Amino acid sequence: MLLAVTCLAVGAVPGQASALTAELARKCSALTAKQFPPRELGNPAAGSAKGSGRVQHDYFNKCVANNGNVDAQKPPK
Repeated sequence: MLLAVTCLAVGAVPGQASALTAELARKCSALTAKQFPPRELGNPAAGSAKGSGRVQHDYFNKCVANNGNVDAQKPPK
């Protein structure tokens, strides 16, 4: 019952982003891989040289939310 209520509440939120396209997912995945290089090339189990999995996930979600423009919300230096 709680799951059904949660699904209805999430589905009823207006203004959600449109569906993720394969092109956008590939672009954001490439940008995320570039931003968070692997600690050891060819060994994904070694982890990232910088940032945790959560940080990478947030970066990918930000990229998708901004339609592939991850620099859109960076403050100017």
